Amino acid sequence: MATASGVSSGPVLQLPSLRVGGRSSAFRGVSSGPVLQLPSLRVGGRSSAFRVPAKSLLPRRTAAGVPAGNFFVKNDVVYNGRNYHHFLPLKQRGGLQAAVLPVTPPILDDEGKRKQMAEDYGFSQIGEQLPDSVTLKDVMDTLPKEVFEIDDIKAWTSVLISVTSYALGLFFIAKAPWYLLPLAWAWTGTAATGFFVIGHDCAHKSFSRNKLVEDIVGTLAFMPLIYPYEPWRFKHDRHHAKTNMLIEDTAWQPVWQKEIESSPVLRKAIIFGYGPIRPWMSIAHWLIWHFDLNKFRQNEVPRVKISLACVFAFMAIGWPLIILKTGLAGWFKFWFMPWMVYHFWMSTFTMVHHTAPHIPFKSSEEWNAAQAQLNGTVHCNYPRWIEILCHDINVHVPHHISPRIPSYNLRAAYDSIKQNWGKYVNEANWNWRLMKTILTRCHVYDKERYYVPFDELTPEESQPIKFLRKFMPDYA
Repeated sequence: MATASGVSSGPVLQLPSLRVGGRSSAFRGVSSGPVLQLPSLRVGGRSSAFRVPAKSLLPRRTAAGVPAGNFFVKNDVVYNGRNYHHFLPLKQRGGLQAAVLPVTPPILDDEGKRKQMAEDYGFSQIGEQLPDSVTLKDVMDTLPKEVFEIDDIKAWTSVLISVTSYALGLFFIAKAPWYLLPLAWAWTGTAATGFFVIGHDCAHKSFSRNKLVEDIVGTLAFMPLIYPYEPWRFKHDRHHAKTNMLIEDTAWQPVWQKEIESSPVLRKAIIFGYGPIRPWMSIAHWLIWHFDLNKFRQNEVPRVKISLACVFAFMAIGWPLIILKTGLAGWFKFWFMPWMVYHFWMSTFTMVHHTAPHIPFKSSEEWNAAQAQLNGTVHCNYPRWIEILCHDINVHVPHHISPRIPSYNLRAAYDSIKQNWGKYVNEANWNWRLMKTILTRCHVYDKERYYVPFDELTPEESQPIKFLRKFMPDYA
């Protein structure tokens, strides 16, 4: 039996006698060709003649661009009581050669591959890898100084836009027949997201030169959303300092394999949470991160308590007033449904800004600030009315280069980034394929592949993911 040639590292499986089967095209992502069926292999059991590290036997993505006619080995691996299909590429050079090949991350310096990835993932552009030598300061120094300037008129105009559009939405809800209520909720919830963006600017000290004004406006803007301003501000600062850093980023984290192996109940909850209900997972983030005093430093706790008191005051006074005036159905109609739309945008913006199969989470030892903020942040275009009501929060790359840029200057800053660093930028137009990619592929952390989908690791329990793959539109 010949061994694989040209493989510098990784375990090599000595394969038993192989028999060539018939042609098959049932394997997703694998070019059609003869398939060699290996007998089942049990890892770590007593019957095994040798031990192979479990990680090396987890599913691996077949290399892109494999020409039709190549041979593939289908190997059934049993690990932790579950079956995995493991495809091994074979080269036909007068004999069969096989190996477990280490999988490398997407090759971002290949223009053709980037274009293909962009089409597959629903992007309009996937940028090149930023060189390691480039620092975040290098990028920031190319921005015009005027994009950092605070304009009080523009800042308060954004407040006027949000208040007016939100009031218009409430009027629309009050007057709309039942069949138009979804449109009224969509508008009102999107307008409420504008309140969040105003508070977001206040938290980054880019709303006013008066810091007391920023604290007051930020707290008031967050109150109708029952979002505690100071707890969010403390955690959000960490998100900017540690964007896409494993464990440290407080916006969100990929799932760890040990989490989905911990218990069946938790596994099902995680699969639903990172699958069908992911556009509302910011509700779980809101609950987990912002109300537990133990998650904050001692010097932060007094300000956290003030914000919590404001939120609870709104719930204790605002909610009863709504119910008194409109009934419980009115509370659901005027407050709860717009609040759910707001959380849809919170979750969606967060997902789209930092999640894609080619954008990695890295450990603190490997993390690079400039790459995380420029390569690891996505610019996504939305329908213009959404961008107006949400104050251009979708123009997110410059915001991660410097959070001190006010929202009304983000477009000018991005124009500058496009001129100087355009080939490194990730861009998309919000579309079904983009959302489908995130919801069905970006699940469990893997250092080599970045993400492993749930249905590769737990196929029997991943019906929600399979449902999304089958029924979500693929339009880009």
